[in-house]
Amino acid sequence: MAVMVSTRMLTRDDLDALPDDGLRHELVDGTFVMTPAPGVPHQRFLLGLYRALHLAVAETDLEVLVAPLDVVLGPHVVEPDLIIAPRAAFSQRDLSTAPLLVVEVRSPSTAWLDEGRKRSLYEESGVTQYWLADPVKPSLTVLTLVDGRYEQTALVQGEEVLTLHSPLHITVRPSDLAGD
Repeated sequence: MAVMVSTRMLTRDDLDALPDDGLRHELVDGTFVMTPAPGVPHQRFLLGLYRALHLAVAETDLEVLVAPLDVVLGPHVVEPDLIIAPRAAFSQRDLSTAPLLVVEVRSPSTAWLDEGRKRSLYEESGVTQYWLADPVKPSLTVLTLVDGRYEQTALVQGEEVLTLHSPLHITVRPSDLAGD
């Protein structure tokens, strides 16, 4: 992961001016954050989770999308691994409001950001649920916004089953997501 520091706060216009280099570019606290493409275990877990979430939002007004897609949270532009929001909230370009659910799949290069600043950014922006997924030790940690603060409401590992009824109905087992 690379962080590009500038003498001024960078903006969405600065982000848009970057060349398409195949890296994931985000804007957090006026600083560019660039990460390499994720590895195969990350992608397998992400796609398994996408399939489960896609089925869970079927026949609702919600949509689940995968990165890269810009999520604009005030001056910040992030690209969560997965997002769920009302279908009508998406523009042709991005999502310019807090999603209902954000999922970040843990990678060694991004864990510090996902568990640190991005967690607080999602909390401050009113993201209802934030999931941290680990493809190496298949697990899901669910953080739910309660009175403006995240509380861990679930942690399931391996063969354990996660069942949620809000903000969507879903039952999922982390070991099924690994795609072995």
